[in-house]
Amino acid sequence: MRSTAVATSLAVFFSSAALTVVSAGPASAASVVVGSPAGIVVNDTLKRVFVGDDTNDRIVAADYNGNRVDSVDGIDGIFDLALSDDGTTLYAAARVSHEIVALDAATLDVKARYPVAAGIGPIHLEHAGGKVWFTYGEYGGQTESDLGSVDPAVDPASGTDPVTLGRLPLENHGVSSTAYLDTDPSQPGLLAVGATDFYDSTKDMLAVVDVSGDAPRLVASHDDSYSVQYIGEDIDLAPGTPQVLVDGMDRHAFADGRFTAAGSYPSGRTADIAPNGLVAQVAPIGEYKVAVYAPGATTPIRTYTADASDLAWAPDASRLFVLASSPGGYTLKVLTDPARSVPTLSMNAPATATRAKPLTVTGKITATVPFAAGTQLAVTRTDLESPNGKALPAITVKADGTYSFSDTPPAGGKVKYTVTYAGDAAHTATTASDTVEVSRNSTSLSLNNNGKLYNYGTDVKFTAHLGTTYKNRTVEIWADPFGGDKPKKLIRTGRVDSRGNIAALVDMTRDTTVTAVFKGDARYLPKTVKSTAYARVKISTAVARHYKTAKIGSTLYYWFHKNTDPLLTTTMTYYPGRQQRFDLQVYYQGTWYPAGSEYFPLGTSGKSAITLEGPGESGIRARMRSVYVNGSSGDAVNSTTYGPWKYLYFSR
Repeated sequence: MRSTAVATSLAVFFSSAALTVVSAGPASAASVVVGSPAGIVVNDTLKRVFVGDDTNDRIVAADYNGNRVDSVDGIDGIFDLALSDDGTTLYAAARVSHEIVALDAATLDVKARYPVAAGIGPIHLEHAGGKVWFTYGEYGGQTESDLGSVDPAVDPASGTDPVTLGRLPLENHGVSSTAYLDTDPSQPGLLAVGATDFYDSTKDMLAVVDVSGDAPRLVASHDDSYSVQYIGEDIDLAPGTPQVLVDGMDRHAFADGRFTAAGSYPSGRTADIAPNGLVAQVAPIGEYKVAVYAPGATTPIRTYTADASDLAWAPDASRLFVLASSPGGYTLKVLTDPARSVPTLSMNAPATATRAKPLTVTGKITATVPFAAGTQLAVTRTDLESPNGKALPAITVKADGTYSFSDTPPAGGKVKYTVTYAGDAAHTATTASDTVEVSRNSTSLSLNNNGKLYNYGTDVKFTAHLGTTYKNRTVEIWADPFGGDKPKKLIRTGRVDSRGNIAALVDMTRDTTVTAVFKGDARYLPKTVKSTAYARVKISTAVARHYKTAKIGSTLYYWFHKNTDPLLTTTMTYYPGRQQRFDLQVYYQGTWYPAGSEYFPLGTSGKSAITLEGPGESGIRARMRSVYVNGSSGDAVNSTTYGPWKYLYFSR
C-alpha cells in the first residue's frame, strides 16, 4: 500500500521526541532527508522504502530502519512514485521532462522512459491491471484534466505507442485539477480517481474505475445530488470494502454506480490504509500528529507526535514510514508498533510506612483499546534486602482498569514498587513505579578522644562502638587532617568485634577530625559520629655563642659575655607560610617582665634563627621561647604550642 498525498512545502516545527524509532543501525548510517517530498512507496520484498525528492530531481532508497542505501538522480520534476504489482519495477512521474521513468527496483537502474504529450504532467501515478495509470492536464489548466496509461508490455519499436491519453471514462467531469489516484491489492483492477477543481472549490469529481480490461469502465461516480465536500490532498481505496477515503477523513461507499456517505474519522489531511484496514492519518496543519485508527473507529489506537507531509505503511503493518518536517527539508522517520495501543499506567503508594506493617498500593491502567478480562500486572519490590528486586504475586486488573495490592515490607529505607504490563497483540508493554520511605530503628554509635590534645606525632587509638543492628556490623573510620593539602582518608573498615568495637590508629601530626560511619541496614538507620582531636607542633630551640652553662639557683642558664650577641635557632614543624612567635622576658627584682614578642617566618627546613643584641652590661638575666599560635602563626592546622624557656645570663 502507498499514500498518494502530494508533498507540501511546510516548514514548521517537528518534534521527534514522541517517535518510536526502529533500533538504530551503525553510527555512520545516513538518514534520508529530502527537500520537497514527491511520493513514497514501500517494497516489502526488497525491504526498501522509496522516496521522491523534487528539490533534487532524485529518488532515494532506504532500508526498513530508515537508513539511506541508494539513490538515483536525473528525474526532472519528479512528482509521484508507483510500484508494479510484483514489486520489480519502480515508476516515477517526471512532470518537467513530461515522461514516466521505469526503474529496476533492486538497482535503481533506468529501464525505460515513456514520453507523455501533455502540457501539465504526468502528475499522480498508480499501477493497476498491468498498466501504469497517471493524471495530467493541458497548459493553463483551463481544460479538463484527464487520465492516461502506459502499457509496459508494448514495445515502442513495434510502432505502437505504449502511452495512451484521454482514458477517463467520464464525460464533462468539469474538473481542471489533475486528479489523485489510488489502488488496493485486495481489489485488483480498481482505480480510485478524485479531485476538486483548481479554480472552483465547489466542483468535485470522485470516481472508481475498473481498469482490468482493454478499456477503463466506470464503476461509480457522483453527481450534483451527492457532495464529496473537498478533495484537498489525498484519496485512498479502502482494502476489502467498497469505500474511498478522502483526505484521510471522510469515507464514501460505492455500489450500483453511486456513492453514499459511510462515516468519517476525526479531521485529517492525508492518509494511508494498511492491507488489514488500519488507517494512518496525518492531522491537519498545526496539529503535528500522526494517528492510527481501526477501520471505522473514531478514537485512535495510537498517536505519534510528528509534523508529517506524507506516509506509507509497511505491507505487514508492523511500522509506518513518515516524511516529517525537519531542518533542511523532510526526514524519513520509522514509527514502530503502530497497530498497538500505548497504555497509560499509574501507581500510587503511600509516601511513608512502618516496617513490618501492611501497606496498600493502588493504580490504574487505561488504553484506547480495551483490555481483555483477567489482564494481569507483574509486581516487583526493590529494597535493601532485595536490591535486584523480588517478584510479588501478580495482580488482576478490575474491569474499570483499577488495581490494588497489599504488602508488608520486611526492610526499611526506600522501598520501590514496580508494576509491569508485558503487552499483547493490541497493546505495547508499559511499567510504573513508586517509592515508599519505610521506617527504620535508630542505633547508637560513639567515638572516643573528642576534644583531646596530643603532642606532635603521637599514635592515638580511636575506638568506635556500634550498638544494636540487624545484619550490617561494618563500620568505617575516616581521618580528615586540618589543612587543604591533605584529603579525607579511609583508614579502617571492617566488622566490629563481639563487644561492638572497632579501632584505628591516627598519627597526630595535625588537628584531625575522625569520623565513624555506619551505613545502616534493612532495619536500622545509617549513623555518623565525629571526634575532633588536636595536635601540638614540635618545637626546639638551640642556643649558641655562650661561653658556658651553669645554674643560678635550680635553673640552668646559658652564660654570655655582656657584649656578646646570643644566636637562638628555633626548629618547628614546617607548614607553608608558618611563622614562629619569639617571646622575650627580662628578670628584675624577683619578677619576669615581658620585653617584647615578634613573629618570624620559618624556612622550608622549619628553622628560624634570631640574634639578640648583647646588653653591654653585666648581671642581666633574660629568657626566651618560641611559640606556635593557632590562627596567628600563618595557619590553623595545629593547636597552639609553647616551646620551652631558654634562660640567658650576661656577665662581664
